[in-house]
Amino acid sequence: MHITHIEIDMAGMPAPTPEIEQERSVAIFDLLEENSFALPARDDRAVPPGPYHVTLAIRDKRLVFDVNTESGEDAAEFHLSLAPFRQTVKDYWQICESYYAAVKNMPPSKIEAIDMARRGIHNEGARILQERLEGKAEVDTDTARRLFTLICVLHFGA
Repeated sequence: MHITHIEIDMAGMPAPTPEIEQERSVAIFDLLEENSFALPARDDRAVPPGPYHVTLAIRDKRLVFDVNTESGEDAAEFHLSLAPFRQTVKDYWQICESYYAAVKNMPPSKIEAIDMARRGIHNEGARILQERLEGKAEVDTDTARRLFTLICVLHFGA
């Protein structure tokens, strides 16, 4: 199964910077190009088959995944604490700022070193997301990385 549509609920949040908008656009494009997202079977109810439409939002200081089928049927909704993501999101935005600055005036070797650090933090965020989604949704590493980017975008606005 997979996601065929993703929406980021930015209601009540400040307008994104051009860099944030770029991160969001690339993550959504890459996610929709290729992803793996499945809802695990539950003892007490049938799981509507995908593909899925997902809305990500922050409500009451919690990350919300609202999952529907393509026909609009409710498939799942789960709320995750933002606390496990806070430090990794903060580190990710700091390294992104360094990367954006480096691209403007540093040699390729410095840019590459910053980008490697950025990928490492990104991987850590994806790992945390996969742990937090355990039992709720099954995602591969690349999907978790792209979803983590979108969580970062939401975090920036919150």
